[in-house]
Amino acid sequence: MKLFLKGDRCYTDKCAFDRRQYAPGQHGQGRHKYSDYGAALREKQKVKRIYGVLEKQFRRYFALAERMKGMTGANLLMLLERRLDNVVYRAGFADSRDESRQLVKHGHFLVNGKRVDVPNYIVNEGDVISVREKSKKLSVIKEALEAAERRQIPDYLSLDKEKMSAKVVSLPTREHITVPIEEQLIVELYSK
Repeated sequence: MKLFLKGDRCYTDKCAFDRRQYAPGQHGQGRHKYSDYGAALREKQKVKRIYGVLEKQFRRYFALAERMKGMTGANLLMLLERRLDNVVYRAGFADSRDESRQLVKHGHFLVNGKRVDVPNYIVNEGDVISVREKSKKLSVIKEALEAAERRQIPDYLSLDKEKMSAKVVSLPTREHITVPIEEQLIVELYSK
């Protein structure tokens, strides 16, 4: 499945997944048969790779999602969607989640006027994410904002390109996540 991990390259003909849709190596084109456990594990690994989260962090997010009211799977995806590096990517300040994570770690963004350099910072409703004054000249951010029109900015964010800032209008819901994810398989995997 195409996860769009390489930024703009995934939208062109140079995308590795479009060129060759099987695993590398001599036995890459073999037939694969997955058990129920294997399917659930692949779904969990897919979500971890999409959001760039390690196993220990993912377990922590799952434990938080279990304690929240509502469906655990939807809560898990909403927590992952509210991470600062993901919000920076979804707002269009970076071409990929990896790039947005690096920009956040290097301290290029302010949350409500305060510098935040922690990618797993959870944003709340009403938070304003803006680019620091010194960082507004960076060509990486300018190019990403120009290319952001190809990717649609979700409804829960409002972007002001002139000020280079985005506001979290509302908390994300399950409908805002466009990648096909079967979160119920992840819940079943962790509940064994």
